Amino acid sequence: MPHPLIPDLERLASQVAADAGFQVCGVQLLTHRIPMTLLVQLRLADGGDVSLDNCASFSGVLGEALEAAALIEDAYVLEISSPGIAETLNDDRDFRSFRGFPVCVRYRDSKTGVEAEREGLLLERTDDSVQINVRGRTVRLPRADVIAVRLTTPTEG
Repeated sequence: MPHPLIPDLERLASQVAADAGFQVCGVQLLTHRIPMTLLVQLRLADGGDVSLDNCASFSGVLGEALEAAALIEDAYVLEISSPGIAETLNDDRDFRSFRGFPVCVRYRDSKTGVEAEREGLLLERTDDSVQINVRGRTVRLPRADVIAVRLTTPTEG
């Protein structure tokens, strides 16, 4: 059963989003977390991709509106994100949208035929290769050898 505050939170978030050029895709109140977390997913009203800067700026605007409305009395964390895509990157739009994000590339080594993985920050996918940044160095993996590219959680290094 959804939390009773969800309809009011959705209404407020949608109003603030519309004024800022966004569209709310989902609102969740995760009360099992300490402090509880209000998760708001949004996309640009024109259908474009949401950037980290978009999320950060919207977080400030929505945070002020939430405080003014005083809907949530307890301590909470506000998280803004986009609905994203599946963990595996497939089309050109995925690769453009997640440029700079941590990824794991599974590929078949053309010399040995053995499957291997490399982790790094996604730079780009061209007709010939998938390029990632591994500790400041660009690694180019032949696109024909790439089996899958998936988003990962950043690790401390």
